[in-house]
Amino acid sequence: MQSTFTQLFGATPRGASHARQLVANRIDVWGFAHGSEASDAVTLVVAELAANAVRHGRVRGRGFRVRLVLDTGVVRVEVLDARTDRLPVCRDGELGEGGRGLPLVEALAEKWGVELRPDGIYETVWADVRVDSHSL
Repeated sequence: MQSTFTQLFGATPRGASHARQLVANRIDVWGFAHGSEASDAVTLVVAELAANAVRHGRVRGRGFRVRLVLDTGVVRVEVLDARTDRLPVCRDGELGEGGRGLPLVEALAEKWGVELRPDGIYETVWADVRVDSHSL
């Protein structure tokens, strides 16, 4: 059974902190206790991607959106922000500007990437994090 969580946040450090807290609570509701490996991994990925959205994806008057999808032992983390002219570095190093948090995301996720909307206004940075399905 698939479960989804979506929330819009202000593109501020406080918004990024709030995103991390709400995601930790949502993961707990889904059966992955605070402090568990699954909870820590998903929360850390959200914290890094939300911080990047605030730091590099901020556009005045627009927030960022976090979306989680739990499906068969994987949580897909998506962070959508409004700035598409400063793309994160992907594994091959060919996109945009680098940051220290993305190697951490890469280490915690099975895979990750960036998708641009066709209108060019928003980007989504996503990561698939394996969680222990036995905890459910």
